[in-house]
Amino acid sequence: MNQNTGIAGIKQRKFCVQNGRMDLMRCSYDVYFCDTGPFMASTQQSFLEAAHKTAADKELHRKLNYNIGKYADTVKKGKLQYHDLELAKQRAKNLKWKAISNLDKYLIEFESNFTKRGGRVVWAENAEEALAEIKSVMKRVNARSVVKSKSMTTEEVHLNDFLEKMNVEVVETDLGEYIQQLDGEPPFHIVTPAMHKSKEDVARVFNEKLGTPITLTPQELTMEARGRLREKYVKADVGITGANFILPDVGGVLVLENEGNARLTVTFPKVHIVIVGIEKVIPSVNDLPLFLPLLATFGTGQKVTVYNTILSGPRQEGEVDGPDEMIVILMDNGRSHLLAEAEQREALYCIRCGACLNACPIYKNIGGHAYQTTYSGPIGSVITPHFKGMEEFKHLSYASSLCGNCTEVCPMKINLHNLLVFNRRDAVKQGDYNSAEKFGWNLWKRSMLSRKLMDLAGSKMKNRALKYLFSKSWGTHREMIEVAPKSFSEMWKERETH
Repeated sequence: MNQNTGIAGIKQRKFCVQNGRMDLMRCSYDVYFCDTGPFMASTQQSFLEAAHKTAADKELHRKLNYNIGKYADTVKKGKLQYHDLELAKQRAKNLKWKAISNLDKYLIEFESNFTKRGGRVVWAENAEEALAEIKSVMKRVNARSVVKSKSMTTEEVHLNDFLEKMNVEVVETDLGEYIQQLDGEPPFHIVTPAMHKSKEDVARVFNEKLGTPITLTPQELTMEARGRLREKYVKADVGITGANFILPDVGGVLVLENEGNARLTVTFPKVHIVIVGIEKVIPSVNDLPLFLPLLATFGTGQKVTVYNTILSGPRQEGEVDGPDEMIVILMDNGRSHLLAEAEQREALYCIRCGACLNACPIYKNIGGHAYQTTYSGPIGSVITPHFKGMEEFKHLSYASSLCGNCTEVCPMKINLHNLLVFNRRDAVKQGDYNSAEKFGWNLWKRSMLSRKLMDLAGSKMKNRALKYLFSKSWGTHREMIEVAPKSFSEMWKERETH
């Protein structure tokens, strides 16, 4: 695909390209929640404040280290199923390159095959168009209750809040998402929404919100949730899911899960809505034997996810279950901004396994909520500035040590740490910096290029400058850095004179 065309003009949809980028409206629902209440879209200052708080939370670190440690142990076992893991990763990356490079063709192929079986496809440029379609369906079928399986795209458009404002009851059916919904929090992690909670925390949430005994075991808590959710499935008017993959050749979407809740979500309600990002395409259903084990291994350490369901339309003649109506919303919402970037578009290869989050030293220190975005960790720091705007979210690309661990663990071999650097470069090129930043970096550049200027300042002046600049950040929890009394060049000159 030509990088200057994106997916504009597909089937004469409402996509409009200007200078190689789709002209997309910003979503007006950018409200996130943390333990201090709602706040608007992330800014550098609010991010730093949240990161500062969680970085000092020893109890949070204990829980994260425990849960991520268990994940790491299972992933080691999952990798044993591969004879040549690197070859599998490279093949998967090549297939995603093919899919993204021919995205316009594959999306049209999907629509054609899906509609042949009675399904309906809606193309949404942004979150507002996706929500408008959902609102239309809710009103048309007079929906009063919705069951929803785990989906990051629905989190992206803040669907739950939107439906609640319509007086529609919406219930998360994934256990982790259900816990987070009860506690009034967004997901903490792409794959494991309640990763930051211990079993005692979950018991507390159930006790406070559902009135269950605080002494319930994890097994008892699970049974309690199961009993309550079963009632919701039967009574729901609409079921809403995301999708892990779009399969154009069979006109289907693939939904992966380990609990069976997604299957119940699409079986009982008469209407099934899928909201999925356009980048989730893979070339063929025949590629699943490669992608399914990779996603399972790096997502949870399993050989394969327990339930792998291909959904290709509403209930057909002679079938005993399934919805009367199935709608797939293909959502852009900033993805074409990223597609237009030749160097960074490989971030669209992501299959949302969450491996980069679990490997990232920044994520493990500040946690998912500190990012104040739908997608956290390295992948979130790469894609969010393109989805939501570089000016507001460029700071996320600096939330990295550039250690490269995220790139090393990625099953799609996305060069995440390099993409973070490209984002930093683009922010500077676009002028997304203030005068203080510009002055500081120019001063640093001039000093670093001149040994005379470096030595002229002297150690006392350098230490005063470091204290002035970093005493409230570095110096709050650490001993301040001190420059040696003499620089290396000064000591070298003294050595040469003797």
